Amino acid sequence: MSKRVLVLLLVITVLGSGCGKHVPEPVGVARGVPHVSWVIMHGDSDNPDTEFACQSNPRNDCVVPASQPESKVFSDVHFYYHGAGPQTRFTGTVNLGFLGESPNSASFPVNATAEKTESIGYQSITGIVSSTPGTYEVTIDVVGKVGETGKSEPVREKIAVVVR
Repeated sequence: MSKRVLVLLLVITVLGSGCGKHVPEPVGVARGVPHVSWVIMHGDSDNPDTEFACQSNPRNDCVVPASQPESKVFSDVHFYYHGAGPQTRFTGTVNLGFLGESPNSASFPVNATAEKTESIGYQSITGIVSSTPGTYEVTIDVVGKVGETGKSEPVREKIAVVVR
């Protein structure tokens, strides 16, 4: 099994509006503009969603514990792609620098669609938190394109994650 497969244990894409979790809504985003919200959780291999670390709104410091040789910390990162019209398609990449042992080991492509104006595309990425304490970046670099109008909106965000 490759190192990349070990780092990215799970990538799930679900389309629709009922994801079962609280979906943070960004502040200051105009109606009709594609946007992305997110939640970072951590725990163990049985449940990487045990403890809340941070979310896009309300914004707070993002701190997760470092993995230890005898006790790996798992993190589940949830991304919500908010539609701005029929068939809003999100493409690009996300890098989760705090997962794995090298800063670019947890990079994945985004290809999600929100079917209607009020619907949400969803991805969840689970991986092992780095064992090296420090500050890492989660980088979102996607474009939301509304199928009805063809209008594209870049969504770029950097999130500082402290591993302790």
